[in-house]
Amino acid sequence: MIRFVTGNEGKVREAREYLDDDVEQVEYDYTEIQSDDLAAIAVHGAEEAFAETGGEDPVVVDDAGLFVDALGGFPGPYSAYVEDTLGVERVWRLAEREENRRARFRGVVVYHDGERTETFEGAVPGRIVAPRGDGGFGYDPIFEHEGQTLAEMSTEEKNAVSHRGRALAKFADWLAEREE
Repeated sequence: MIRFVTGNEGKVREAREYLDDDVEQVEYDYTEIQSDDLAAIAVHGAEEAFAETGGEDPVVVDDAGLFVDALGGFPGPYSAYVEDTLGVERVWRLAEREENRRARFRGVVVYHDGERTETFEGAVPGRIVAPRGDGGFGYDPIFEHEGQTLAEMSTEEKNAVSHRGRALAKFADWLAEREE
């Protein structure tokens, strides 16, 4: 059993696609350290969550962010805070002025079992565009991948290309090799 530490049921459903149904959602609000490094944030969260949830079953924590090239990687690990304070529309307005609007969603999945910590990264390339689409959440309306914004994709289409999905696929491969 793997305990996925998140309040987001959508993340758990996505994890179950890669890890079968052997995933239990655990809601625990771990301390999110301030760092420019997604992995450092997630590792800290996994170690804290493991200790606080009894330390019996492995935990998985993920962290992600939108990294815009022309903005020096901003908002990066601070994506949720920037979305809450500035909003997606203002991030679009910042990027709109730039000739280079390349960006990527990057994510990290961290596994921690008390003895070992493993990190798996995933990224999806794209570019920042004017908002369009009605689906998704967060930056999905301004992030275009292969001609569509993530907000224009179905959940299945989005999960098939997602940064989290790519990290979860690496994690699932590692788990399978470990269990052999």
